[in-house]
Amino acid sequence: MKALIALEDGRAFPCRSFTGPGETEGEVVFNTSMTGYQEVLTDPSYRGQIVTMTYPLIGNYGVNPEDVESARIQVAGFVVREYEDLPSNYRATGTLADYLRSGGVIGIDELDTRALTRHIRNAGAMRAVISTEDLDPASLVRRAKNAPSMVGRDLATGVSTPKPYRWANGRLQTLKTNPGSDVWQHRAEGRYAVAAFDYGIKYNILRNLERVGCEIVVLPAETTSDQVREMAPDGVFLSNGPGDPEPLTDAIETIRNLFGYRPIFGICLGHQLLGLALGGRTYKLKFGHRGANQPVKNLRTGRVEITSQNHGFAVDTASLNKDELEITHMNLNDDTLEGFRHRKLPIQAVQYHPEASPGPHDAEYLFADFVKMMEKGRN
Repeated sequence: MKALIALEDGRAFPCRSFTGPGETEGEVVFNTSMTGYQEVLTDPSYRGQIVTMTYPLIGNYGVNPEDVESARIQVAGFVVREYEDLPSNYRATGTLADYLRSGGVIGIDELDTRALTRHIRNAGAMRAVISTEDLDPASLVRRAKNAPSMVGRDLATGVSTPKPYRWANGRLQTLKTNPGSDVWQHRAEGRYAVAAFDYGIKYNILRNLERVGCEIVVLPAETTSDQVREMAPDGVFLSNGPGDPEPLTDAIETIRNLFGYRPIFGICLGHQLLGLALGGRTYKLKFGHRGANQPVKNLRTGRVEITSQNHGFAVDTASLNKDELEITHMNLNDDTLEGFRHRKLPIQAVQYHPEASPGPHDAEYLFADFVKMMEKGRN
């Protein structure tokens, strides 16, 4: 079925919808991962975005129920060079096209994704519209210009869990609305109780926390610091998530109120919120970091780690108080901030995704570091 994708700056690409009729709008971005498209599709950090895969052949290994990172497809639209409708993988239970259709998400192909990616790299990520119904470029460009901007937009609240839940044995369990200190089941067995704020949390973060000995209760984004204190956890985790961190003023204030109470570990959006709570500033990157091959230097060890990343905003290094904070990680592609830790308080954060899915496992040690902080807090 004929389709068209048009960007707000006037660029348009004729294409084909491999999922049938539909329309969508969002910020068009690109991801450089060669594999892991199902994890990309279900990552809540992509809410409100049309994702372009730079690897040309997508769909060749199908989809399955195990490789999801949330309960639904999160992207606004999916762009590939060539869609493969005959998957070859013993784990596959369906095709990518059927999977996208089941989530009401449009997928397009037969366009020059290399040209689209180069255009985004030069001009920056921007708003776009995909349609099989309106094939007039001028009309779609006007609609793209009127689409909501990512700057100033709170998307985290919309992807957060409405009610607390426990993560145990690789699955979620329902809890009462306001859990207290009686919520923990296995703390006496030596496990560490973690209150995890859900701003768009990925399942593999929860899997990794469980792997290193944590019992996790996942909390809605609007949970207050008083409610966390009633639970009396051993540590607080701040998750990844979509959108601009600056509008999340309530979350920033809650995080600030938990400084010094328990060890805190933030990833991605959690890293940005910690930076804001500590008096720093954030800004929008030109085209963001999205892929499974981003080189990051660990300044504490001198080692280079290949990391999985998905973010369009960053913390301004110059805005941080260096007397209070130690810069621990830097991106080797553009010298943007990738991690920091507090010099006195048990607080650490990284901008990238140590849980991967998809991506390498170079940074898995950060989950063990969080446990060490909690262990030290117990003693």
